[in-house]
Amino acid sequence: MGLANTFKALSEPLRRRILELLKKGRMTAGELSQELKITPPALSYHLKLLKQADLIIEYKYKNFIYYEINTSVLDELILWTGQFKGEEAERKFQS
Repeated sequence: MGLANTFKALSEPLRRRILELLKKGRMTAGELSQELKITPPALSYHLKLLKQADLIIEYKYKNFIYYEINTSVLDELILWTGQFKGEEAERKFQS
């Protein structure tokens, strides 16, 4: 996982919105474009950055390309950021 790519991808509100939509289940680019009310080329740019950060997975099924969230990268990110908690914060979290 490239943390720089992950943080870059997550820094844009529209890309975070794409992830929020995908947490409900897989979607096609057309469905995402319609839901977000953006052009296909604009969506393509954002999907490319999310794929580079491994935050989404793309796969083909019949004539469609589907996108779904890659939770394993998010799990790794949670573990990585967890190391910055102080001992006091850790005790509060566990209580």
